[in-house]
Amino acid sequence: MSLSNLDLAHISQLIAVLLAAGLVAGFVAGLFGIGGGFVVVPALLLTFNVFNVDSDVITHLAIGTSLATIIVTSLRSLHAHNKRGAVDFKIIRDWTLWLVIGAVLGILIARYMDGRSLKWIFSLGVFLMGVHFIAPVLQPKKAITTDMPQGPLLAAIATFLGGFSALLGIGGGTIAVLVMTACGRPIHQAVATAAGFGVIIAVPGAIGFAILGLGEPGLPFGSIGYVNVIAVLAITAMSFITAPLGARAAHSLNAVALKRIFGIYLVATSAIVLYNSFTS
Repeated sequence: MSLSNLDLAHISQLIAVLLAAGLVAGFVAGLFGIGGGFVVVPALLLTFNVFNVDSDVITHLAIGTSLATIIVTSLRSLHAHNKRGAVDFKIIRDWTLWLVIGAVLGILIARYMDGRSLKWIFSLGVFLMGVHFIAPVLQPKKAITTDMPQGPLLAAIATFLGGFSALLGIGGGTIAVLVMTACGRPIHQAVATAAGFGVIIAVPGAIGFAILGLGEPGLPFGSIGYVNVIAVLAITAMSFITAPLGARAAHSLNAVALKRIFGIYLVATSAIVLYNSFTS
């Protein structure tokens, strides 16, 4: 089935999936300080599969498109948090170079990986993040130190975060929040600042995947390399509305129960993506 012979009802259903993904991604971005990629990538895999996109490009396309949406969701989330004075821009400046280097390395790695391997990495990453949301065993009960990482330790953590996030099509907020709270930063400040990390990772990530996919056969209508502009517009239109709502909720609600529900979703998503990697 191609885009040209889908009927109006079917196209409407597909757009509805993308709009719904944007609504959830935006809220999750504001609430947890993540870019929403854990929601967007599975939704895109499903949607592109319905469009019968070539299996050789579908995973790269989902990840590249997700990174493009994260630029908007993270910027919107960052703006909403900054209005509350919660963003530490010094931390963002200190981490920027290494996050960009990591994102570029992640893109270079993705260039030499097939779609199935990327699905395996995504499935593993989502599973680990889901377990963390359900039972945050790595989250220290009290700060380990009052100083943020510096020097080689900062370079190692930020480069890994940038590369890992670019490979998964996510904003890296979960790991960023974990590091910042372990270093004594209040959870609201950590969530707010992590939104800035998402922007820094997503910009070179989306540009890199767009360049990486130029000229690739089998890409659907509206694609610039491995970034589908139609999907980006549909998802970001909705996330633009809900990211501030998530940020507001982060400052007013006890998010423990929500995190556990989201963690269950992530574990289930991991299983679905892993299963799909063997059947598609």
